[in-house]
Amino acid sequence: MIRCDNGPEYISEELKEWAAKQEITLGYIQPGNPQQNAYIERFNRTVRYDWLAHHLFGTLEELQEFATQWLWIYNHERPNMTLAGYTPKQHLAKAA
Repeated sequence: MIRCDNGPEYISEELKEWAAKQEITLGYIQPGNPQQNAYIERFNRTVRYDWLAHHLFGTLEELQEFATQWLWIYNHERPNMTLAGYTPKQHLAKAA
């Protein structure tokens, strides 16, 4: 199942058809309750403001490469406030 909100970008016929072909259920959150899908809402906001609004991509492959690099940096090299401002690598080294 893919949980998504009821915004127009998530209720397209193309998405519904694709999900049906893949035998994937679309589970919609209650309208006006983005906290029911908080992880993806946070991720979408971060992606939108950190890089998507700042770059114009010429191809889907270019976008995928950029997204892959960004995700690596975000998960491994970016200082994380839940780790007292350390990167995950620094946090692991400190614990060793």
